[in-house]
Amino acid sequence: MALIHRTTLKPTKLELLAGWLPTRPWYHGPAAPELVKAGGFRLDDPAGEVGIEFMIVTAAADGAEGAEGTREPGAYLVPLTYRGAPLDGAGHALVGTTEHGVLGTRWVYDGCHDPVLTAGLLALIEGRTQAQAQSITDTPDREVARSYAGEGPLPGLGAPVDTDESTEFAVPDSGLVLRLRRVLAPGPTPPEGAVGHVTGAWDQPDGTRPRAVFAALQAR
Repeated sequence: MALIHRTTLKPTKLELLAGWLPTRPWYHGPAAPELVKAGGFRLDDPAGEVGIEFMIVTAAADGAEGAEGTREPGAYLVPLTYRGAPLDGAGHALVGTTEHGVLGTRWVYDGCHDPVLTAGLLALIEGRTQAQAQSITDTPDREVARSYAGEGPLPGLGAPVDTDESTEFAVPDSGLVLRLRRVLAPGPTPPEGAVGHVTGAWDQPDGTRPRAVFAALQAR
């Protein structure tokens, strides 16, 4: 069970992401974004060592055109892991370091490159673990839904590959790919033929709370 501490982070997560997001191929917003935390959820690390968070942020003056030519804020799904020491071989995936008021220095990684997070994501899809509330200890997040129609446990995930909209992982010896949506678009219906998926919701500045597919397991 992840323990949520009410303490300080310097720099904050949003400050770290404001510098990191514009370097990503799937980010289409302003070069110096004004980020807002808009939702997300956590997973528990069975070993109790690594913090796992799927954060959703919106970037002001980003997204698709809305009514009367206005711009809707783009929403991005950013899986993050928090570690008490550097992850070997993952320097390319380091978002930055931050000083936690209780835990000290934390190394923050793009979780798609962290095996603890990818194992947790497969466990969530298969129903072996449950999404947890983002900011409340030991509280399931009932808004996060998942399904899996495959046979038996998945063998793992290959190396992540970024595209313009997603991060993709081949599932070895299965003919399947897991597509983790980085740019979120309202619409909770998974792709046709998907054998597993995760959906959830986030807050928009106008007060609405759309749902979307966060990840889908489907044929390549």
